[in-house]
Amino acid sequence: MEVAADGNRGIAAIPHDAMGFGERLQTEMGDRPVKQKSILITGCSSGIGHDAAHALQERGWRVFASCRQQKDCDRLTSEGLESFRLDYEDEASIPVAVEQVLDRTGGTLDALFNNGAYAIPGAVEDLPRDALRAIFEANLFGWTDLTNRILPIMRKQGHGRIVQCSSVLGFIPMKWRGAYVATKYALEGLTDTMRLELWDAGIRVVLIEPGPIDTRFRINARTHFEKWIDWEHSALADKYRDALRKRLYSEELKPDRFELPPSAVTAKLIRALESRDPKPRYYVTTPTYVAGALRRFLPTRLSDRILARG
Repeated sequence: MEVAADGNRGIAAIPHDAMGFGERLQTEMGDRPVKQKSILITGCSSGIGHDAAHALQERGWRVFASCRQQKDCDRLTSEGLESFRLDYEDEASIPVAVEQVLDRTGGTLDALFNNGAYAIPGAVEDLPRDALRAIFEANLFGWTDLTNRILPIMRKQGHGRIVQCSSVLGFIPMKWRGAYVATKYALEGLTDTMRLELWDAGIRVVLIEPGPIDTRFRINARTHFEKWIDWEHSALADKYRDALRKRLYSEELKPDRFELPPSAVTAKLIRALESRDPKPRYYVTTPTYVAGALRRFLPTRLSDRILARG
């Protein structure tokens, strides 16, 4: 594993093909000046996006770190990042953010890291239609809208990287996570298709699939659970009371088993961005590797039995 267990942003053992682009080109081109590469990262107020923004800036990238709320943008600006508002659920904010990026770079952008997403914990049978609309706006439609506005820029310049932060739940299901699973399955399908369509355009498309990461993801899910799930009138009320709500509202937020810090995702992001020939997918955390093996080698009925016990 390429990250330090203490969760610091220092990335260990990055191979030569994922050296900082400045270091690599300096080695290859001597003292010739190298144009600074640029990346737009979403969901940078905390967690994965926040770690990635700082780490890439330290590696020489020009980072545009967006957040949903202006107060978080102001905080990131005070930390030395270029930050502005972009909210996937606010359609009008997306073209404004893209315009700000292009104004600052002179019309170019080397990479996009789509990252911000949330969950609505609850059984599928308890998900209102409007809840699914809302989460698909945030976790899929907004991502696609932003990506489609960036792609003409990358086509014109003849290169680019699109990196999508998916999840282990983008290829394997989990009880009580139906809404989130649906958005990530859809994201993976669109991303795989996009990778084929852009193969000859010089634009590489990559999925990162984390398992449990130390972020505010569970805490943030509480708001959406309270807004959408009428658990007390559910046929599964006892299970909500005895299991899901206890974990969701636990005052002692114990780390999940095999949980890693956000820097583990950043390590794979660096590979996706800086490797000459990036993989289509990068797993992060042991549960993702285990889930990949389950999906590949076990028949569906046996896999279902294992997952249903979780």
